Amino acid sequence: MFPGIPPARRRLRAVRHQLRRRQRWIAAALVAAATYGALRTLAPPAPETVEVLVAARDLPSGTLLDRDDLVTRSFPAGLAPAGASASSLGRVLAAPVGRGEVLTDGRVVGPGLAEAETGRTVLPVRLPDAGMATLLRAGDEVDLMATDPGTGATYVVARGVTVLATPTQVPEGPTGGSGGALVVVGATAAEAVEITSAALSQFLTVSWNR
Repeated sequence: MFPGIPPARRRLRAVRHQLRRRQRWIAAALVAAATYGALRTLAPPAPETVEVLVAARDLPSGTLLDRDDLVTRSFPAGLAPAGASASSLGRVLAAPVGRGEVLTDGRVVGPGLAEAETGRTVLPVRLPDAGMATLLRAGDEVDLMATDPGTGATYVVARGVTVLATPTQVPEGPTGGSGGALVVVGATAAEAVEITSAALSQFLTVSWNR
């Protein structure tokens, strides 16, 4: 093959050729490893996620939440709505929630409900006519009126208070005494005092426009 070249030299050349080939493969592997490491260093890390509850379907206000009403979804930690509820089973919706909407503490009856009316007092109001309470929906703005049961005189106690939560499965018609039905409203501090005072001796009713 190589006339005139001693066999020992030919073997040495073959060994050197194999070494050069291996060096090229090693160099290529090292370059690939360095490139991969650099790309991993430059690539942004996977965003941190949090588990939040969303509505499995459209849910009306007053719904008593159970497992079929909610599903868990992963959200980027920076995009999850503030006040996202982590555990709401057995709680009551204070406002309607659409399918896929994140459930927040401001949507369920409880301490977080105050967030729905920032700067206002959250106040339970007993309406003697329970049937009237069932006509209301969360989000309604209503005027609260008081009627003196002795004289029949009526006056407006508070205007434009917001209904935050309504009852479900209440009997219709006036029940009086400790009956009726409770609704939760958001009012100013001054209105809350007036409403509470009127509720002690007056017959409360509501009027509103949708």
